Amino acid sequence: MGTTNDVVVVGGGIGGLATAYALARKGLRVTVLERSSEFGEVGAGMQIAPNCTRILDAWGLLSEVESLGVRPKNLVMRDAVDGSVLTRLDLDDVQSRYEFPYVVIHRSDLHGTLLRACQRAGVELVTDVKVTGYEQLADGAAAVHAGGRVEARVVIAADGLHSVARPLFSDDQPVNSAYVAYRGAVPISAVAGKDVSLEDVVVYVGPQRHFVQYPLRQGEMLNQVAVFESPKALAGQEDWGTPDELDGAFAGSCAQVTEGLPLMWRDRWWRMFDREPLMHWVQGRVALTGDAAHPPLQYLAQGAVMAIEDAWVLSEHAGAHRLPDGGVDWDAALAAYDAVRPEHCRRVLTTARAWGELWHLDGEQRELRNELLRARDVHDYSFVDWLYGPTALTPDQEPPMFEPQPLGHPVTA
Repeated sequence: MGTTNDVVVVGGGIGGLATAYALARKGLRVTVLERSSEFGEVGAGMQIAPNCTRILDAWGLLSEVESLGVRPKNLVMRDAVDGSVLTRLDLDDVQSRYEFPYVVIHRSDLHGTLLRACQRAGVELVTDVKVTGYEQLADGAAAVHAGGRVEARVVIAADGLHSVARPLFSDDQPVNSAYVAYRGAVPISAVAGKDVSLEDVVVYVGPQRHFVQYPLRQGEMLNQVAVFESPKALAGQEDWGTPDELDGAFAGSCAQVTEGLPLMWRDRWWRMFDREPLMHWVQGRVALTGDAAHPPLQYLAQGAVMAIEDAWVLSEHAGAHRLPDGGVDWDAALAAYDAVRPEHCRRVLTTARAWGELWHLDGEQRELRNELLRARDVHDYSFVDWLYGPTALTPDQEPPMFEPQPLGHPVTA
């Protein structure tokens, strides 16, 4: 590994590669340390809203991403019990409003795009390095691993929910939502003859559950996500989120949902955790990014997007604080990054929790929610202007805070 790094990034996921590429574009020498034996991404589909495609376009990557993904026509919300349409976003109009498209893509395809971009930019990509700690140096920091340490002017921890660097900032632990996600990406032929939209992102919201469908890979695949509250998790059992709970959770759902359930992968599932908001991400020359700083629940589809935003903001501040000798005033750049990002991501994190509560209402509250959503004008953007617009990257310019609260429900962990 190189010994003259400007930046070491710990973690080779989407957030880590985005950070490495963004900083390499500024002429900095960047090394990425990945604990696995190869760079790759596990999962299925993901959604990329205009606040992210705006950045990918600036990086010269949007055309490749669009060629690998799908630009859906609408984002449609339906009731999971009766299948009725509650509301929608016209994504062609969304593109007109925010100037950039809404794209859905396989996670591995976005990861591959960023990996190839890092390779072209000269980023040093190193595998089989498990970072176990961090050290502050006189004019930098070091990532410590079993074979020694890697030094740089700054070390960026992009190592996810269970970040090794997080304890430097907080003694908090991941917060268990008691919800679990099942995924499944299948060939379009597997849903031939079924009532499935091949042009839209559709989310079915229901009591303690929701179900998502949208096309991938230029319409060759269908992505599905089934999320539900686990009774075993609520009871404190360790073996929770199992396939028997999946089937039980979606009993009584509409035909579109019950027809999709047999296509889910049943050999793996993803338990859903987030963390309490952390309002400072920088300590000396070590900084957090992505899920290490702000792991959200998935209801706004902003987890990877926020990590890419972090990369953009950090790199722009690094570029704005160049020194005459070509280096970076990292203390100033990191201070600016720490002043801008935590408040915006706190808002995303807490709003995602509130939206999860709203989606999963039951009884009279479900009926009231449905009535309110049906009354919404299709061109009402008050819920997403703060998120999709360019001011997301400069929160001091945002309009007054709007955080939707669930109807009569507390926001719980």
